[in-house]
Amino acid sequence: MTSPRPVRLVLVDDHRIFRAGVRAELAEVAPQLDVVAEAGTVDAAVEQIRQERPEVVLLDVHLPGGNGRGGGDVIRGCAGLTTESGAPVRFLALSVSDAADDVIAVIRAGARGYVTKTISGRDLASAISRVADGDAVFSPRLAGFVLDAFGAAAGEIAEVDEELDRLSAREREVMRLIARGYQYKEVAKELFISVKTVETHVSSVLRKLQLSSRHELTAWAMDRRLL
Repeated sequence: MTSPRPVRLVLVDDHRIFRAGVRAELAEVAPQLDVVAEAGTVDAAVEQIRQERPEVVLLDVHLPGGNGRGGGDVIRGCAGLTTESGAPVRFLALSVSDAADDVIAVIRAGARGYVTKTISGRDLASAISRVADGDAVFSPRLAGFVLDAFGAAAGEIAEVDEELDRLSAREREVMRLIARGYQYKEVAKELFISVKTVETHVSSVLRKLQLSSRHELTAWAMDRRLL
């Protein structure tokens, strides 16, 4: 079995004890995630990120030194920054807030995902690794805010997207929910269909779009602003 690839990580949060807790938890459940630097303010974060050029920045939304949503200021301060391999530095928001305004603001700034601080250590590690690989990561509730905020743009793209046109109306519904992070049981409950039917639709969607996993599906939907 192949070991998970190493990911260099900068941890940004204004609470030192919280940063210590996250560092300790990740060291226990995912030693391949290497926290190379920490910061507690907007200016310090930008400086550390520019110096370290990590694969992923784990970023609180509200930071001292910003305009009330300092996380967005950090992302804008690192616009265009790449890792040593040439990949973009990616940002995953980790916040106590699940307010729609906070979620939408940090995604507009350029974050690749958003999870709340109620997340488990293992799920957080998985989210970081997925973001490092280019996936978009949201909890189902938070992804709904993003879909609603960018719905108009998604509709415009859908009109001229030949790949999307291959999907039936029901397959599009299933595709959006799966790409937003819903599990099969949650999709079934949301759409009032069976889990088996969900599985059938997902297989059909992946086949029609020539994708191999739900992670690829999420990236595909993100590229078309369907999330």
